[in-house]
Amino acid sequence: MCGATRGGPSLDGVDLEKESVIQGIVTKEGEPVGNAYVRLLDATGEFTAEVPTSATGQFRFFAAPGQWTLRTLAPRVQPVDRRVQAQRGSAVDIEVTLEAV
Repeated sequence: MCGATRGGPSLDGVDLEKESVIQGIVTKEGEPVGNAYVRLLDATGEFTAEVPTSATGQFRFFAAPGQWTLRTLAPRVQPVDRRVQAQRGSAVDIEVTLEAV
């Protein structure tokens, strides 16, 4: 296991009283996955946004409060969907584990 920080990026400088944050890390076999893509889908399944993971597998979205789905995509793995509930005043910190096909 590498020395990567678990969870999403640092929240230093983020005003959680004003923001709803969904963030985390994407891993495969216990290691961070850089350059995967995480999509943010609204409650109806509509595409809202997409970000690549950092070299350390981390990602972050600033989203409206409510129900969201994270869809994680990377080469040679099954897509992974995770439902999350965003709320103002706290960060949702999630680990997405990818499985090889």
